[in-house]
Amino acid sequence: MGQALYRKYRSKSLSEIIGQEHITSTLEQALKTGRISHAYLFTGPRGTGKTSVARILAHEINNLPYTDDSAHMDIIEIDAASNRRIDEIRELREKVFVAPTSAKYKVYIIDEVHMLTKEAFNALLKTLEEPPAHVVFILATTDSHKLPATIVSRTQRFMFRPVERSKVIEHLKVIAKGEGITVSNEALELLAEHGEGSFRDSISLLDQAANKDGKLELSDAQQLLGIPAPSAITALLAGLSGATVAHVVNQLTSLYDQGYQPSAIAKQISSELRLQVVQNKLQLPVDTVMRLLSDCIDVPSSYDPERYLEITLLRAISIDGPAPIQRATPVVVVPIPDSAPAPAAVITVTAEPDVEVPVKPSTLGVVPMAPKPAKNSDAQVRKSDEQPISIAAPESVAVTPTEAAGNTVDESLWPQILGSLKQKYNTLYGVVRMAEPTFSDNKLQLAFTFAFHQKRINDAKNKKIIADIIEDLSGQSIQIEAIYSKEAIPKTVTAIAPTAKGTPANPDDIAAVNNIFGGGEMI
Repeated sequence: MGQALYRKYRSKSLSEIIGQEHITSTLEQALKTGRISHAYLFTGPRGTGKTSVARILAHEINNLPYTDDSAHMDIIEIDAASNRRIDEIRELREKVFVAPTSAKYKVYIIDEVHMLTKEAFNALLKTLEEPPAHVVFILATTDSHKLPATIVSRTQRFMFRPVERSKVIEHLKVIAKGEGITVSNEALELLAEHGEGSFRDSISLLDQAANKDGKLELSDAQQLLGIPAPSAITALLAGLSGATVAHVVNQLTSLYDQGYQPSAIAKQISSELRLQVVQNKLQLPVDTVMRLLSDCIDVPSSYDPERYLEITLLRAISIDGPAPIQRATPVVVVPIPDSAPAPAAVITVTAEPDVEVPVKPSTLGVVPMAPKPAKNSDAQVRKSDEQPISIAAPESVAVTPTEAAGNTVDESLWPQILGSLKQKYNTLYGVVRMAEPTFSDNKLQLAFTFAFHQKRINDAKNKKIIADIIEDLSGQSIQIEAIYSKEAIPKTVTAIAPTAKGTPANPDDIAAVNNIFGGGEMI
């Protein structure tokens, strides 16, 4: 059976440790001066050399030669993941008082120490407080935040960092040369990138890729890692400018059919966009790039990564906003007062593009679209064949169709909306109050600076709750949309108790609309 490369090329001395010079230099100096601590704590990501340094240090303390296969009886390794109970730690406490057989120190290496139970930590604490003079503890963990502060404070803590990519590449070249593996520099760079600063992960990837006949090229490494080629990602991003929905969906479907995972595609999109930013070769607007980078981070953790990635790219197509919706010209029927001899008039309000009259949303409902005829009114239409009089609106007066036809809620209702949420749905209120609200035609847009707030509000149940509250307060049914925006500024208001539905409109506003439409009777 062959030996794994990461074991075959494990460091045998502190001088061979790569990328952790801030630790090895300190330990070498401590060994020279004889200032040996009774307990060490090694923390950091996986594959950065914690266990290797612990084994080397255990042998250096006792002036023993170290090989990967050597196992001295006074150097005891314990896997805390499988020996995590208090019984094992109690047994350890009894054995520590036994003197070493031949070495100067009895060294206990406890790997993944964060896996110990609370009771086991408490049992170990007493030994760390007053250890025998011949005992040295070396604790190693990837999750130091799970350790009790009382344990950490009784050790010398060394933090291992992810290794620089350039050093990983150089080490991979040494291993490839020693194993007779022909590999391109581009492939080594990709393996080191996906190793994420871990020597063990990077060497394991090289070990796996070495099974290919001939030279290991970049394309071989990409297939091994399950990531799409950069050319496919570049084409996908380039197609976003002026692309159609079908074009983007078809390209993504093609990548999915080839076996690429959404998380791998999203990671490559982020890498390509970052490269374009660094090289100042952006193919998309800056705000689109920022939106894509932010959304790609959420793809792996989303409920449906495939659909989430599709939505992310489709948003990029319409980042500048959809084309304005063309609405039909509204027709308003206004009855003529009793004193007027003319029959009911049909006023066609034509919206001129250059002239607008601001009309408050709260006054839009005071002119009924289909009013009931007044009793005993001479202005009623008496014959079906009579033609209504078409009266053109004054040239200086025009009403924007969007404002006249849409359901726009007055922004002054926002404190009442918050107040109603606070009374009935306090948890939902805590999220909504962090939004920047924007009321527009038939829609309330809530902008959040955190993506999880946006996801919470976009839940169908929560959107319905907010829409129902607004309908109760304003009598209007509108749509709710939550978006993510780093520039969003929450509107700071005090939530107030909601008022009764259908608050009467301001008389001045009614008079203003009355004048616009020629003094018709208000029904």
